[in-house]
Amino acid sequence: MTEQTEDVDAVVINTCAFIESAKSEAIETILELGMAKEQGKIGRIIVAGCLAQRYREEIFAEMPEADALIGTGSYDEIVEVLRDVFSAEKPEAFGDICAPVSETDRILTTYPGWAYLKIAEGCDNRCAYCVIPDIRGHFRSRPLENIVAEAIRLVNRGVRELIIVAQDVTRYGLDMYGRRSLPELLSALCGIENLKWIRLHYLYPDEIDDALIRTIAENPKILNYLDIPIQHINDSILKRMRRRGTGREIRELFSSVREQIPGAVIRTSIITGLPGEGDVEFEELCEFLKEARIERAGVFPFSPEEGTPAFFMKDRCSARRAALRAERVAALQTDIADDFCRSLTGKTLKVLCTGTGDNGVRFGRGPADSPEIDGNVLFEGGTYPGEFADVLITGFTDGDLTGKASDRR
Repeated sequence: MTEQTEDVDAVVINTCAFIESAKSEAIETILELGMAKEQGKIGRIIVAGCLAQRYREEIFAEMPEADALIGTGSYDEIVEVLRDVFSAEKPEAFGDICAPVSETDRILTTYPGWAYLKIAEGCDNRCAYCVIPDIRGHFRSRPLENIVAEAIRLVNRGVRELIIVAQDVTRYGLDMYGRRSLPELLSALCGIENLKWIRLHYLYPDEIDDALIRTIAENPKILNYLDIPIQHINDSILKRMRRRGTGREIRELFSSVREQIPGAVIRTSIITGLPGEGDVEFEELCEFLKEARIERAGVFPFSPEEGTPAFFMKDRCSARRAALRAERVAALQTDIADDFCRSLTGKTLKVLCTGTGDNGVRFGRGPADSPEIDGNVLFEGGTYPGEFADVLITGFTDGDLTGKASDRR
């Protein structure tokens, strides 16, 4: 195994196909590596994941650079495909995307000290703009005991932060146990010795109840960081999106979270420019964001995806207007994020060190920082990747906090 993309027998490209920009990035990567293949630097190219699943028929025809395909239901067939790609003509692996989640062992590829922990696969929400159910199948929970066993293995390998992920973690257990079981799972994970942080991603708003909020509030290992994608706040747009719940219910949820979980940090995602979003609906969204002061947000212009109900909706605003609206929301959220960083100046945060820069400065993440989507904490002194440090925050720059480690822990 190597992270290099030159002088290798084969390269596996794991792709996304959720929105147009993700598809474009995947295609550009395939074409770029295809050029390296022509130059003899790469032996074979295997395209895996969502792009392969969604465009199975088109990839070989339009991108001859690809030598093999692996769909989202066949990740555990990677060894067989890698073997066959040197002897068979264009092998493919497309298993049942609605089969139980594979329990095959995994290769840990994240930075020292942390790992993602998938608790379910697929989605049943069927939002109007989203192709995920067609790519990854219906919602399937993993058995609780399997998740805990994997978590123990990861902690024994030095993982100290587990990031809990699924397309909808709040639905965990409904299909398997007949009830929402995320609080039960979290309580079991909190019992693992040497696991320090648990971070939650992708909590569907109307599935968050008081039992889950209490579990988060009462367990110090569960970070007060909740990723709750709302997409919009206007009732008519939410209805067009096929999102459950109303703007009033979202406001009440955020109020309840902040009241019951002191210091809660909320991350969300926003879509601008969905068909039917006029100036009135957009301004309502902006006013809400100014009031709610959501600390973290990802903002995306509407991407019309073939096969989704939103693709056929009328009253579509131009792609340029959707992008301009996304830029305005992003600028608004940058100001809010800067205010949040400013509020942390002078405080001491527990930081998980994830690396060291060329200049010797350490970098890592605090409780309010998820990898790749949030900022880092840049600090001087005394710890190593995979370890925690207490860092006195002295300032911030471009969304990253800066500080000095007070001791090594």
